[in-house]
Amino acid sequence: MTNTTVVTAPRHSGLKRSLPALGLFFLSPLVAEFLLGNIPISALFALLGLAPLYGGGAVLIREVVRRRGWGYPSVVILALAYGVLEEGITTQSLFNPNYADQRLLDPGHIGFLGMGAPWTVFVLGLHTIWSITVPIVLVESMSRRPREPWLGKIGLSVYVALFVVGIVATTAIQLGMDSFVASPAQFAGVAIAIVVLIVIAARVGRRTPRRTTGTVPSAWVFAVAGLVVSSGWMLTSDLVKNGWLGAAVMLAIDVVAAVLLVRYSRRTGWTQKHAMAVAGGTLLTYAWHAFPEEPVFPASHTVDLVGNAVFALLAVALLISATIRRDKFGDS
Repeated sequence: MTNTTVVTAPRHSGLKRSLPALGLFFLSPLVAEFLLGNIPISALFALLGLAPLYGGGAVLIREVVRRRGWGYPSVVILALAYGVLEEGITTQSLFNPNYADQRLLDPGHIGFLGMGAPWTVFVLGLHTIWSITVPIVLVESMSRRPREPWLGKIGLSVYVALFVVGIVATTAIQLGMDSFVASPAQFAGVAIAIVVLIVIAARVGRRTPRRTTGTVPSAWVFAVAGLVVSSGWMLTSDLVKNGWLGAAVMLAIDVVAAVLLVRYSRRTGWTQKHAMAVAGGTLLTYAWHAFPEEPVFPASHTVDLVGNAVFALLAVALLISATIRRDKFGDS
């Protein structure tokens, strides 16, 4: 069956109604770079430069999905498309053999594509899960209207413009730092991949969700599972030295987790609180993993540790707040 539900967006979005979009705009880069431990708290000013790209993309994806009446599977697929865009065009890390002077493509190198299997799986997973999907789920869980558009036409246009500015600015900065430019064939492959993912997201979104009977474990079970599974995924990247094996294990975890989430989310007992629990547990993986992470911005060890602790505590506070607000608004 086809899902023909289209949610009408407000003609004009008031400030209060659009506040969740603003929260998502800043939460996405905070999770993607600061909670990860990639950027220290001493470089918090970078948030203003990162928000148009990360936050603009997250808000755009969220609004498109909710306006069309789609669900979280479409969010995840579009989040993957976002990752392909950022790493394939703006930073070009998917193809740059010496990106950030780290030789990221050497393990599991795929010669005819000019890519590295483990890096591709890893970095696209980071963007799909943590940069986009987790922030969207958490902000929606704190909203009175998790399934409705938050922005009117003008508001959406502003965020689209910010996203475009973020793409252009990030690309220009990267080219200024590194003269590497991918081949026309590689850029074409990125464009095709993005279009294909958008089409898949639309087709998946238009399908009417099939609800099934069956029990659903407590939300706490999914929170713990989210933490354990995502931690295992990160540790695979850290500890498995064979590039091909690492890529295969990470992909296997992705597939198994996706299948289980789709299966449970179709059951009648599945609620927004369960989705929030999965996202919350997954968020905490970044919180602990930030401590061994080496920041890309120069910072003393003390500043790095203090920043990681601050962001970890803020992540916990966010989850507590989201739980309280979800209970207050009721579950659906």
